[in-house]
Amino acid sequence: MVSRVQLPPEIQLAQRLAGNEKVTRDRAVKKLRKYIVARTQRDAGGFTRDALLKVWKGLFYCVWMQDKPLLQEELGRTISQLIHAFQTTEAQYLFLQTFWQTMNREWTGIDRLRLDKYYMLMRMVLNESLKALQMRCWEESHCEQLLRLLTAEILHPDSQAPHGVKSHFTEIFLEELGKVGAKELTADQNLRFIDPFCRIAARTKDPRDLHDIARGIFETIVEQAPFAIEDLMNELDEQEEEEEEEGSVRRPEPETGEEAAENDEDGTGTALQFDYEAVANRLFEMASQQSTPSQNRKRLYKVVRKLAVLTDAFSHPPGCRTSLQASSLRMTSPRKSMPTGTKGDWRGR
Repeated sequence: MVSRVQLPPEIQLAQRLAGNEKVTRDRAVKKLRKYIVARTQRDAGGFTRDALLKVWKGLFYCVWMQDKPLLQEELGRTISQLIHAFQTTEAQYLFLQTFWQTMNREWTGIDRLRLDKYYMLMRMVLNESLKALQMRCWEESHCEQLLRLLTAEILHPDSQAPHGVKSHFTEIFLEELGKVGAKELTADQNLRFIDPFCRIAARTKDPRDLHDIARGIFETIVEQAPFAIEDLMNELDEQEEEEEEEGSVRRPEPETGEEAAENDEDGTGTALQFDYEAVANRLFEMASQQSTPSQNRKRLYKVVRKLAVLTDAFSHPPGCRTSLQASSLRMTSPRKSMPTGTKGDWRGR
């Protein structure tokens, strides 16, 4: 009698996750969560890259099989929150890495009717990734580790990411970062979060990627500036009220669901704070490198000029020209424009 071969747990789970019956798939997702917790708690536990790729293959087709928007949203939330079941940071990042590798591999096979639910899944996974950083108080080394992973798997010109994945990721990045960290992150921290986009925008040879980053990151920062200033002023008002009421038993009234929804709709409450001059200086530094293609340099200089205007508008009284704005004027002057490929800074010489 031939003995039956026992398949590895990851393959068994993947088969059930991709099953035809919703009940079977739901049970498999719950069992997967318990399996992740149990395996990563052990000292000798953890997952290999191949094992997690098999798990994500099953999860990918679990989403594929799910119809009805509300059920798709519930499933996407459940899957994205699996990151918090991993008991070690290394396992969490391997889980994220294999997710993006799976999306890159399977992307071209997704038909038009199923595209939206995978857009949603990408958004939810990114959101939970940022929440994992928030739980660690935005510790710099963890932030850098996540940014390196996202750059390598999605943004880098040598990555395997199709343009659709890159484009959607760029479009949702600031929005999801704002949802999670707008009330906590400083301007310096936010600059570090967008730094990979600055570097890629200066070196990519794909005009589509350049356009997506310029529009989805830099021009979004410019457009959200009024909301960011309003959020900052609201925070200062709240601090003043707290100082005035110090010692009083009165507590501030919590924000209602309707008020929170209104803030999300009009852009206040989730706008990230930026030092516009620092962003402009960073972009100028990258754009002025000799290796930067001319079309990239031209597009980035255009953004820098907009940031120069913001810096002047929000930081200085009318008629007072900043060194940033003065340099912007020098750059756009026909006789004093910076030669292509010349390295410099906004302070002038």
